[in-house]
Amino acid sequence: MNVWKVRGELRGGKTVFDLPLRVTFYARVSTDKDEQLNSLENQVQYYTELIQSKPNWTYIEGYIDEGISGTSTKKRDSFNRMIRDARAGRFDFIITKEISRFSRSTLDSIQYTQELLEQGVGVLFQNDNINTLDTDSEFRLVVMAGVAQDEVRKLSERLKFGFRQAVKNGHVLGNDKLWGYDKKDCVLTVNEEEARVVRRIFDLYANRQMGIRRISRTLYDEGVTSRQGNAFNVLTIRHILSNPKYKGWYCAGKSQTVDYRSRRKVFLDESEWVMYPDPSIPAIVSEELWDRANALYRRRSQQMLAHKSAADFHNRYPYSGKIICEEHGTSFHRQVLKSARGEREVWQCRVYRDRGRAACSAPQVETAELDRIVSRLFGRVVEDREAVVEAVLDILRSLPGEQDRGRDARRVEEELGAVRAKKDRLLELSIQGAVTTAEFRQRNDGFNRQARALEERLGQLRAEEERERQTHGRLEEIRTALERELDFERGVDSALASAILDRIVVKKDSTKAELHLELYPKSGGPWRAVFNRAEDSFCFTPF
Repeated sequence: MNVWKVRGELRGGKTVFDLPLRVTFYARVSTDKDEQLNSLENQVQYYTELIQSKPNWTYIEGYIDEGISGTSTKKRDSFNRMIRDARAGRFDFIITKEISRFSRSTLDSIQYTQELLEQGVGVLFQNDNINTLDTDSEFRLVVMAGVAQDEVRKLSERLKFGFRQAVKNGHVLGNDKLWGYDKKDCVLTVNEEEARVVRRIFDLYANRQMGIRRISRTLYDEGVTSRQGNAFNVLTIRHILSNPKYKGWYCAGKSQTVDYRSRRKVFLDESEWVMYPDPSIPAIVSEELWDRANALYRRRSQQMLAHKSAADFHNRYPYSGKIICEEHGTSFHRQVLKSARGEREVWQCRVYRDRGRAACSAPQVETAELDRIVSRLFGRVVEDREAVVEAVLDILRSLPGEQDRGRDARRVEEELGAVRAKKDRLLELSIQGAVTTAEFRQRNDGFNRQARALEERLGQLRAEEERERQTHGRLEEIRTALERELDFERGVDSALASAILDRIVVKKDSTKAELHLELYPKSGGPWRAVFNRAEDSFCFTPF
């Protein structure tokens, strides 16, 4: 449709109903309640009959979104499909109830109506009496959409006020299925059967110093399961331990919405939470026990955070994900066992760790044993050490080179240029008065964050280019180091074993006295290995 031609006909005295247009509609309700869905059905029926009653119009099937907020268009599938169809030229005119059906965001409303006009598609906001084919529609749209957006802000404030008043009046908000409690009409009462489980969790953790995974196994062995009949989820136990309601305290303000339109939240530090004893919340454990459990929880969390970076952590445990239990098809997990003789690093099937020996018969495997087994195997199979060295060097040579990094860098530069162009366009809208100062600042800040992230990514790519140049320049040094490591007479390093091995399968017939393994190198055929622990003897056979 030629918008300028249509506007000329409208100025000449014709109405939009006199024009030969392909017309569709957009309908939406923001909840899925019955009364809202009835309203949606009425909208669909009304617009269908209206369009079909106009002899000059051609009816195009409408677009409908159910139970989705108008604050954002990100999850409105039908709306987004309608925009795509408009770009494809499938209709000329859209009828919808009001501006808030399109979006309650001023910028979004203007953006989409302008984009539709550029594609030759007009919009009639019926209740607001705005037809974007009219020349004065944009000014009226800015005013009306601004009112709609302010209504969202007021609604957000009213909801927050309502929450505060509900809490003040002793109404408990939040999770309706909190373990240990029954909740009815915003009032909590203790479910004594579940409360016993909560007390047991706190006792095992704070008094018996059990870890969370072990607590899950212990509860399962005692016949205690979740409401679905499964073992207690680790996250569930963590939430129980850290929820102040169990000591009779109210807790809120863990997060804060920084943008009522996008609903983007930031999580606050515990020192900023709103917490206080609440007589309307019956305690299940004492404050002393809860505080002691949470002090232990924080201390253990800090100890885990004290480890090095994720990459360093992974390098410390090179067999992670490589040891597989044949019986269950699950991986072995690392465990450190302490005794009077010191610490031993062992690997245990995940099923065994979660549910105990009765659930999995696979024995645990020591890292030191694996190193010796792999060392003996490599001494047999790696006869052509030079071929292995060349294979590793070929891998290094095949890593993404400067050309690949350069291509990625150019792509990031293009994205950065696009963000800067959006900033310029936003500035033009601000100068034209199409956006308020507050809206300009909010959107501009968002573009600045995107630009900073892209600039950081660009810096990382440049740094990676430099590291790759250094790596390719040090290949001879790497060759010397590999040849030294492939001298297996002094044993094998776990990291090297991990680099050469694809996986190790612990066979079902393994026992505490004798390990039966299948070893799969990354190159070459697999091997079976039998390791007698008492005799410290090895037997290898290819298969």
